[in-house]
Amino acid sequence: MCVFCQIIKGEIPAYKVYEDDKVLAFLDIKPVNPGHVLVISKNHYQNMESISEEDLSALILVVKKIGAKLKERLGVSGYNVIENNDAISGQIIPHIHFHIVPRIEGDNLLQWPGQEYKEGEAEEILKKLKN
Repeated sequence: MCVFCQIIKGEIPAYKVYEDDKVLAFLDIKPVNPGHVLVISKNHYQNMESISEEDLSALILVVKKIGAKLKERLGVSGYNVIENNDAISGQIIPHIHFHIVPRIEGDNLLQWPGQEYKEGEAEEILKKLKN
C-alpha cells in the first residue's frame, strides 16, 4: 500500500494542517523550507490524468486555502505550488499530491532554466497539441 494511503488510514502519523472528506494536507517530513505542505487526495490516483475532475477541484481549492494560510500565518511573501506528474518528473510516491513550498528571501531555490525553441519547433508542437 502506498505511504500516503497509510497516512490517510492513520497507520502512519502526520502533522495534519487540513482535512475534509476528500483532501488531506500535512507538513512534509523533509521540508524544502519550514511550512512545506503536501496536499493529497484521499482517493488514490497515481497522477493528473487519472484523478476525477471533482477530486482535482477539491484538491486545488485546498491548495489555495493552505497557500493563503502560509502567507497570513507564517508571514511568507510567496510560495511555489508543484505537482510532479509521473516518475520522469520526480514523482516519488505514485499518489497525486501538490507541494506548497514557502519561499524565503535568500533560500537559494532555483527555478528551472528556460531554453529557446529550434526553428519551426514551436509551430510543430502547436499543431500536435491544438484541437
